[in-house]
Amino acid sequence: MSELFLYFVWQFQDFDHADLRTTDGEPIQVVHPGFRNNHAGPDFTNARLLINNVEWVGTVEIHVNTSDWLAHKHQNDRAYDNVILHLVWHDDRPATGKRIDRADGSPLPTLDLEHRTDNALLERAAALTDAPDSIPCAGSFRTVQPLRVTSMLDKVLLQRLERKAADVKTLFDQTGQDWEETAYRLLAQNMGFKINAQPMLQLAGALPLKTIRKHRDAPAQVEALLFGTAGLLDESKEHSVPETPDDYREMLRREYRFLAVKYGLAESQLLPHIWKWGRLRPANFPTLRLAQFAQLLSSQASLLSLFVGETSAADLMRALQIKPSTYWQTHYRFGKEAAKASSTLGETSAENIIVNTVVPLLAAYAHHRDQPAYLDRAVALLEQLPPEKNRITDDWNALGLSVKTAFDAQASIELYNQFCLQKRCLQCQIGVTIVKQ
Repeated sequence: MSELFLYFVWQFQDFDHADLRTTDGEPIQVVHPGFRNNHAGPDFTNARLLINNVEWVGTVEIHVNTSDWLAHKHQNDRAYDNVILHLVWHDDRPATGKRIDRADGSPLPTLDLEHRTDNALLERAAALTDAPDSIPCAGSFRTVQPLRVTSMLDKVLLQRLERKAADVKTLFDQTGQDWEETAYRLLAQNMGFKINAQPMLQLAGALPLKTIRKHRDAPAQVEALLFGTAGLLDESKEHSVPETPDDYREMLRREYRFLAVKYGLAESQLLPHIWKWGRLRPANFPTLRLAQFAQLLSSQASLLSLFVGETSAADLMRALQIKPSTYWQTHYRFGKEAAKASSTLGETSAENIIVNTVVPLLAAYAHHRDQPAYLDRAVALLEQLPPEKNRITDDWNALGLSVKTAFDAQASIELYNQFCLQKRCLQCQIGVTIVKQ
């Protein structure tokens, strides 16, 4: 028995209501069960009950055993003074001999459901939540009406955007509530593509956007600022590797030495060893990613205007897929010329940036400006992009969930990570449908 099952039973009122009485024998009628509280405090809020013909409005707290109220010390917590019903599976109060009171000393009505719940319902719920599959409902998924599935996907997609918007809000506060700086740092982080995401974020924190913008008309100086602050102009010295003569690197070094003194950047310089190179394809080397980042910063007067103003995924893709400076069209690293370098940001990488940079930024901006149109724009961009392919989306496709767009992919990934892996089947519309069938 789990509290999650009791949440499910109470939310859907799936128990025998005949001659419903509290453990003290008082007649009780449920006018409204209330709403699930996902924050601290009692489990359901705004419930309405008739107890002994007196209407009560307040919260409901749920436990497996009556004594859990005391074990959790709710009797000393004034936040639970507005609890109007203690819902339990098993009333063990006779065995403990202890009375259940609120913090103010008033007695708390208790309702136990152990003998009012259909065993078949309990067995179906247990079979689902105890299933060994990574997607617990795999065996029954195809029996669920498509409308139910779509409704759940819409819900989790918005949940995912809310969570990502909260991360952007944290970054926004760290930048002194500067949206341009926020867009810059978020883009930098995602240009690192997971393996170098943290070093890129550190770099953006050490090198303010306002400094780069002063040199936007001189792309070589933007590169010097980025590569120099990243610690990659002296990478060979750090690893005691003989350095191949390179005129371009020498030019960037001279520029950086001057700019570092001008802006006081020397103390902010990162160490070369934080950058990851192992098992990366040359197109993902941090040097090439920085060169692409530099060109993007030089080409855009305002990242924020680009990200929140552009409504077309195709136009955003074109803005992101620009060639870096001439040097980086034939190099992946300093001093090592490549016969044929894939210097332009790839299509999949550009799509990844839109999904992980532009969409969360739009969601956060929508909240900040209280303008839902920006959130609608974020959703529209996801609907315009193809889905990413990974193990999770492959598993859903195998079950018959057609993952056709980035919207579908993001929603199915969120559903898998936040519900399937955590066995929250009784909080999922798909799982609830299966249990109630």
